[in-house]
Amino acid sequence: MNKAKKTIILLGDILILYGSLVLTLIFRYRPDYFRESFSAHLKPFSIIFIIWILIFYLADLYKEKYLRINLESIQVFILAIVLGVISSVILFYLFPSVFKLTPKTNLVIFALIFGILDLGWRFVLSKIYISQGLKNRLLIIGDSPAIKEIINYLENNPQLGYEIIDQTTALSIKNYQFDTLVIQPSFRKESEFIKTIYQLLPKKIAILDLISFYETIFQKVPLSELDESWFIEKITTRRRFYDAVKRLIDICLSLFLLIVLLPLFLIIAILTKLSSRQGPVIYKQERVGANNKVFILYKFGTMKIDQGPLWTLKNDKRLTLLGRFLRYSHLDEIPQLYNILKGDMSFIGPRAERKELVELYSQLPYYEIRHLIKPGLTGWAQVNYKPSASLEEAREKLQYDIYYIKNRSLVLDLLILIKTIKYLFINH
Repeated sequence: MNKAKKTIILLGDILILYGSLVLTLIFRYRPDYFRESFSAHLKPFSIIFIIWILIFYLADLYKEKYLRINLESIQVFILAIVLGVISSVILFYLFPSVFKLTPKTNLVIFALIFGILDLGWRFVLSKIYISQGLKNRLLIIGDSPAIKEIINYLENNPQLGYEIIDQTTALSIKNYQFDTLVIQPSFRKESEFIKTIYQLLPKKIAILDLISFYETIFQKVPLSELDESWFIEKITTRRRFYDAVKRLIDICLSLFLLIVLLPLFLIIAILTKLSSRQGPVIYKQERVGANNKVFILYKFGTMKIDQGPLWTLKNDKRLTLLGRFLRYSHLDEIPQLYNILKGDMSFIGPRAERKELVELYSQLPYYEIRHLIKPGLTGWAQVNYKPSASLEEAREKLQYDIYYIKNRSLVLDLLILIKTIKYLFINH
């Protein structure tokens, strides 16, 4: 879903949140006392609304699959509202001096009104986006496997608002009616074809290259379509302000967490020693970081022995009982805060892989690009795709890593941190 559509949904949710509050107060206190009650509720509910929007984001309710109204989307929507109510109650009662009210009945009424109005809003939007008259007529020129992937995805998600034009029916590009044209990069080398495309400019047709369109749809890059020139044009190796701010955040946050988590660190260390007398408390392993520099990564020991497959398998017999819990909860990664403080890693970036895996993954085209920046404790690939256990899965994650390297920013880093919270507590 493009940014404009996401923005429309978000703005609609915000308006409906405040509209639902107004209707709730009118229902409860009648118009005569509305101004006084609205003044008392506005500030505390505005804080609560931020939490609700965050919950909706974590529930993926701003993704295209949940814009289509079906049983699954309704269940997720209701669950998000229930979580919103629960979090609101907790905040109201934990911080009474901040909110200065504990609305029980009002909160229930508000949730019901908002649920009905917002679900209706999303239903109307889905109908508008799927509407034949408002669809964006899309023609894709090329023979790349990425094109088939795009077409299948758009056909299965009509709420995105695209009508795919069959290439076989578009015999004459100049005479065919469409709104958007997507071109495979290799076709740009054909002079006659480019001249034809040039003549379309007066028709105000949106002309996009396949890589950019694929990136917008999937938030990753099509590895099969990339070449060295793309990296030269699109990848910025140094971003001085961003790099400086990110490093400052890494130092401050890692130092703070090391201090706060010190008691937990000591408890896990003792339990790790008791659970596996043969294995180390702190496991050290060589990983490949920025500029292919090898560094020592620290984790709590979770295995009885470190021999066998390079990947951790499901129900891996090498894991101790405590190790399974630490892996599941990701508490085994607490010592990596020291790696971040040292500067070997960042909080956000591609996963730091073992030297053996890097040698194996080097078969993948442009894999070395991952090492342009520091590896991260979490990252775009980690929150969008499962841990890789094969070369093909590593290829898929590489497409997300390259997307991150191209688009990295403080805003994207914040979104990754938010998605990581969801990943830790929901996507197991």
